[in-house]
Amino acid sequence: MTGTETQRASTSPGPLAADLRSADNRDCPSRTDVLGAALADVVGGPVGRHALIGRTRFLTPVRVMFLFTLVFLALGWSTKAACLQSTGTGPGDQRVANWDNQRAYYELCYSDTVPLYGAELLNQGKFPYKSSWLETDSSGTPQTRYDGQPAVRYMEYPVLTGLYQYVSMALAKTYTALSKISPLPAVAEVVMFFNIAAFGLSLAWLATVWATAGLAGRRIWDAALVAASPLMIFQIFTNFDALATAFAMGGLLAWARRRPVLAGVLIGLGAAAKLYPALLLGPLLILGLRTGRLGSAARATLATAVTWLAVNLPVMVLYPRGWSEFFRLNTRRGDDMDSLYNVVKSFTGWRGFDPKLGFWEPPVILNTVVTVLFVLCCAAIAYIACTAPQRPRLAQLAFLVVAAFLLTNKVWSPQFSLWLVPLAVLALPHRRILLAWMTIDALVWVPRMYYLYGNPNRSLPEQWFTMTVLLRDIAVIALCALVIRQIYRPDEDLVRWQGRVDDPAGGIYDRAADDASAGWLPDWLRPASARRPVPAEAVAAAGP
Repeated sequence: MTGTETQRASTSPGPLAADLRSADNRDCPSRTDVLGAALADVVGGPVGRHALIGRTRFLTPVRVMFLFTLVFLALGWSTKAACLQSTGTGPGDQRVANWDNQRAYYELCYSDTVPLYGAELLNQGKFPYKSSWLETDSSGTPQTRYDGQPAVRYMEYPVLTGLYQYVSMALAKTYTALSKISPLPAVAEVVMFFNIAAFGLSLAWLATVWATAGLAGRRIWDAALVAASPLMIFQIFTNFDALATAFAMGGLLAWARRRPVLAGVLIGLGAAAKLYPALLLGPLLILGLRTGRLGSAARATLATAVTWLAVNLPVMVLYPRGWSEFFRLNTRRGDDMDSLYNVVKSFTGWRGFDPKLGFWEPPVILNTVVTVLFVLCCAAIAYIACTAPQRPRLAQLAFLVVAAFLLTNKVWSPQFSLWLVPLAVLALPHRRILLAWMTIDALVWVPRMYYLYGNPNRSLPEQWFTMTVLLRDIAVIALCALVIRQIYRPDEDLVRWQGRVDDPAGGIYDRAADDASAGWLPDWLRPASARRPVPAEAVAAAGP
């Protein structure tokens, strides 16, 4: 018997089972975390000292987290329910969702899904990227661009997200057709469109939770904060970003299991739904540079490019104008209300980098500033990755890159914060700190909605909203600072478990040594321990 088995045998009131295998290395939050211990008291207290960890056949950690996810998905749907009430008579295609009197704002139930159904001609069954319409002002008058051309619009989403909306629309119209010839209840078609899209997004977030749990290694319960994130309550069904998070985290899981081509395929699909998953390639490449294992990272990058092109090429060839709308829109957008640039404007009266622009005129200076700031942040992250005393974990670098993108970008839509949730959980598994940030970020939604609410007696002034945005940004910057601290002090990293674990999500980088043959790297891009010694002649020449 081992020492553990002997102790159990001496305290057991009956004969022991023949199989005493136990995942004793697994982190048990009810023992090691204050928040976990407090929550465990609700269900009977922490796991016992003599428990066999990981032997439950039905309520496994992943299944428990799936239950958490379903509860929070239900809460997320309930926050949108007030905007999903059908109004009107007749079949579903003659009914609409009741958004009278700006109820989407004062009921906090706004979702892009509902207005997009009509705005992007999905209600007419039109194929995205093929069909266009003229942008109009509040009175219905067609708008003219700054260069005198008509303001023609197309579907503004990347191809995979646009196709997802098209399939959801087709299913909603199928339901409407069936309700006309069967006892099915008549529901506004746009409401059915939302429900069908929400079902798929729910599956995507379940996949995100599953992938995060697989990436967490011995700290599998860290993924519970992805399953029960406060951000889900307001943002999971605000837009379609859960699709991209599922592909992104699936790609990281494939990488962790040493399947770089599959990782690239999944990241490519994610980039075809929302471009942010492509940012994950940066950390893969820089870690490949440090370890001398660039081959796998290059294969993943190539697979990403091929997959993205395979998804986009048919639409790119058939409907080039509609396909490029996503890029045109992001070029001509100004600083969004949730961006740091707008925060500065709201408190200082500054008019921005491009104060006098015509309709749809690209903000050239703002675009340049955003690009330069993000490139500088990426360069700083690469420097950290190269000079840290121990190779950073993949999740740490991925979180820093995505956080830098959001902080420097001119657009930070509320649902974009979902991108950070699984990465933050893997990069910095301090539950109370993460829960504090997620709560602050989730609560940004409340003043945002009441600021947009047009009733002068009930809406909030802009500074109430921008102050919460500033608090959110400070919280994210604080998370970045903590991650960087742990990169330079790996003994404080809970994931590394005092050196017994390296990088559960690292794949081929897990336990990999630094590349000693990378002699072409200058000393300032090397860890201090790997820098070349100064020749004695140079020291003597320098003098005292």
